[in-house]
Amino acid sequence: MSNDWNGGLNSVFKCLGASLHTEKESEPNDYYATSPEAIDLLFDSNNFVRPRFVWECACGEGHLAKRLADFGCNVYSSDLVDRGFGTGGVDFLKQVEMPFRNVERCIITNPPYKYAPEFILHALALLENGERAVFFLKTSALEGKKRYEKLFKPFPPKMIYQFKGRVICAKNGDFENMKKVGSAVSYAWFEWVKGYNGVTNICWI
Repeated sequence: MSNDWNGGLNSVFKCLGASLHTEKESEPNDYYATSPEAIDLLFDSNNFVRPRFVWECACGEGHLAKRLADFGCNVYSSDLVDRGFGTGGVDFLKQVEMPFRNVERCIITNPPYKYAPEFILHALALLENGERAVFFLKTSALEGKKRYEKLFKPFPPKMIYQFKGRVICAKNGDFENMKKVGSAVSYAWFEWVKGYNGVTNICWI
């Protein structure tokens, strides 16, 4: 079965988009930095194959990208907003090709929440068959009939890596404040493989 990786962006966005965060939680550009611990737990999983060439396309201040580099990944870091790390002013949704050539590439990021569905579909459109897109999303992104029909049914992730404990995601990168109040949100890594159309597996990390 062939999938149209370029279609349905508008309809998926309408049913998926802003539901990943409430309006009260919303911040300009949806900047929620992710604790590097999220990479540690993912890379420690025996089920995850560590990539060599990674595009961190919503890098923020580099919290994930720096940790990816620590693990030996070749990382191209970009973001719509210049936060002093990586290449600023790069709108991922307008990019027409992947960085790196003649190698197997992977996209790993915590996308802006309200644009998560667009990021997922655009990533799959850019990748070649067999290449991966790994997104840090709320576990509750799995809910919803429309979401299932528009995203998960035609484009099932191959693996979901559910955190056993809470991983901090800090508004505007303010980890000190988040450490004081803690997190009430459950997150997971969702791993898509371009061209995969089998069942979705889950493991706890």
